[in-house]
Amino acid sequence: MRKVRQKNTENHTMYKKAFKAAFTHTLPIMAGFCFLGLTYGIYMNVKGFSFVFPMIMSLCVFAGSAEFVAVNFLLSAFDPLQAFAVTLMINARHLFYGISMLDRYKGTGIKKFYLIFGMCDESFSINCSARLGEDIDQKQFMFFVTILNHFYWVSGATLGGIFGSLIMFNTEGIEFVMTAMFAVIFLEQFLKEKNHTASLLGLGLSLICLVAFGTGNFMIPSMLAILGILTLLRKPLEKGGDKE
Repeated sequence: MRKVRQKNTENHTMYKKAFKAAFTHTLPIMAGFCFLGLTYGIYMNVKGFSFVFPMIMSLCVFAGSAEFVAVNFLLSAFDPLQAFAVTLMINARHLFYGISMLDRYKGTGIKKFYLIFGMCDESFSINCSARLGEDIDQKQFMFFVTILNHFYWVSGATLGGIFGSLIMFNTEGIEFVMTAMFAVIFLEQFLKEKNHTASLLGLGLSLICLVAFGTGNFMIPSMLAILGILTLLRKPLEKGGDKE
């Protein structure tokens, strides 16, 4: 009995440390998701939907850009093929996220299904860039990061849907909050790296694809190019990192 209690105490301490670390890392996400979630809920309210719609959408879909686009789908003629094509184009980047997270998600048990479902841009960025102490379980940390980000988004969208008709302010340009946040996450990761080759390659390939394909079509080609080049250079980059 004493061993069982001791084990339960150790597990509780482990979960508490992982949750505290996840909460600290997701504070900037909370700020961004609250603003954008409110905007989404208000937008749905303006279009004539009750708060139930943004609440259920954010809970079950959890894809910010796709959720904004889905508002027009709900108001237009039923066209599942168009909805599928547009959603795939918007969220195709998650295919690359998933490939890069295969090793990290190993051994997570049943939590793996939720980690896959809840892997948004922000959770991916934190789970890839966070530097944790030896006393923090990475798998629990990733789970708490995912569930906290999901909670922030659902809360913001629901509150926006409830109070949307009462809040009157100009939300133009508010989406730049997420762009700024990603810039900060990238700079933080860049400063932590000893070898900046991968980051510089990513920037360079993205700029080339931006010039070649334009602002509306460069994301998928750039991700394919980054994935291909980094796959080819994986061993040299790993050797360079080991030397340092």
